[in-house]
Amino acid sequence: MNIVSLLPSATEIVCALGMGDKLVGVSHCCDYPPSVRHLPKMTRTHVPYRADSRTIDDHVRRHLAGHQALYDLDVEALAAAKPDVVVSQALCDVCAVATGEVDDAIRALPGRPTLIDLTPNTLDDVFADIETVANGLNAGGAGAALVRSLRERRDRVVSRTNTIAEDERPKVAFLEWLIPPFNGGHWNPELVALAGGRDLLGSRANPSSTLNWKTVVEARPDVVFVACCGFTVERAMQDVDIVRTEASWNALPAVKQGRVYVADGNAYFASPGPRLIDGLEILAHSLHPGVHERPPHYDCRVVSATQ
Repeated sequence: MNIVSLLPSATEIVCALGMGDKLVGVSHCCDYPPSVRHLPKMTRTHVPYRADSRTIDDHVRRHLAGHQALYDLDVEALAAAKPDVVVSQALCDVCAVATGEVDDAIRALPGRPTLIDLTPNTLDDVFADIETVANGLNAGGAGAALVRSLRERRDRVVSRTNTIAEDERPKVAFLEWLIPPFNGGHWNPELVALAGGRDLLGSRANPSSTLNWKTVVEARPDVVFVACCGFTVERAMQDVDIVRTEASWNALPAVKQGRVYVADGNAYFASPGPRLIDGLEILAHSLHPGVHERPPHYDCRVVSATQ
C-alpha cells in the first residue's frame, strides 16, 4: 500500500499506526517524525513563512479574500508517487491544499486512489479521525489501541483536574497568534478546560478569530498561554519580544504576575494528531504545576514578569 499524506497531523497518525514505511509522499510542512523529512513533497506554499508575523497575516488575508490558493498540489509528483490512499483535510484553507483541488487531481489519476478526508473540530473528532485513517489503511486494531492509549492519558489529566475547585481554575487567554492576536480555536478551548482552566476568549469546536488587544486586556486573564500556529517556541518568542513593548500587553494581570507561557504551537496544539495529548499535558502542568506532574516532553518558556 502506497500512502500520501497532505497534512502534518495525518502523517503523524500514519506513523503512530506503525505504517510510516508505507508513506511515499507528504506535504511541504510535514516534519514529524523526523523520518518523513526526506520523503517527496507533494505540495508547495505561497505563504512567506520566513517573513514577520504581520506580513504573513496580511498575505493570508489577501489570498483568502481574493479566493486565491495558499498552497499548490504538485500533480506530477502525486502521479509519480502512485498512491493507493491519499489523506487530506477539509477543515482549514490556511492549513493545507483545498479539498476541491485534491479531488480533481485524484480523479485524473489511474486507479483512482482512495481519498480519506479529515475534518476534526474537537478532541473526540481527532480520535474518530485516527480510527478512520486506521480503518482505511486496514489497521483497525492498531487504531483502536492508539486511541485507547490517548484516551487513557486524557482521562488521567481529567481525573487530576477534577480535584481542583472551580475558584482555583485560572482565567486563561489562549493565543494562537500574536500579531495580531487570535484566540485558540477548535480543540484548544477544550484542552484548556480539561487542563483545569477557564478559556476567556475561545469556544469549543469553533475556529479561531482575530481579536484586538483591548479585548484581551478587558478579559483580565490570570494566565496567558501562547501557542502560535506553525511556530516553535523560539519563533513565537520573537513575537513575544515585540508585543511586550506595548502598554496593552504589560497591563495584563498574567504578565504582571509572570504567568505567561510560550509553547510549541506547531508541535503540540495546531495539528490535530496524537501529539495534542502531549499539548494537553504541557498545558495542564503550566496551569497547575502542583497538581499535574511535569511531562517528559514539556517544552514551554515562561516569560518573566514586568518590572
